[in-house]
Amino acid sequence: MSDIVIRPLQASDHADWRRLWTDYLVFYKATVSEEVYATTWRRLFDPGEFEPKGFLALVDGKAVGLVHYLYHRTCWSVTNNCYLQDLFADPSTRGTGVGRALIEAVQGEAAKIGVANVYWMTHETNDTARRLYDRVAKRTGFIEYDMLP
Repeated sequence: MSDIVIRPLQASDHADWRRLWTDYLVFYKATVSEEVYATTWRRLFDPGEFEPKGFLALVDGKAVGLVHYLYHRTCWSVTNNCYLQDLFADPSTRGTGVGRALIEAVQGEAAKIGVANVYWMTHETNDTARRLYDRVAKRTGFIEYDMLP
């Protein structure tokens, strides 16, 4: 496989971003409205400290991976935490380092501003991703609870 290039999302990436994020949502059997697509895209470029940010992974100039992340305050530290919210690698590239490169890009960006804690969640059935996550991070044992309407 050719070298993996990781770079911040750019306004010209909308079609690739939408394709990859849609594939991510389909993987999790989820959908979002057109309003959420539009709002999320806009927020990815808003300058606020707590707005989401994103990177694309490219191989041979083709977008093959995506990550969204955001910073948030915590009561456990004076520095923010970084939540890696969405990570997706095209199935044809899994196992080639795309996911790891995207995680490392987020970790590197967070470190630049003094944020050491980068964390994320995945579904317990996502065995492929969990193999990577078990190599690059520590599983904390926390269980998520959601209060949905």
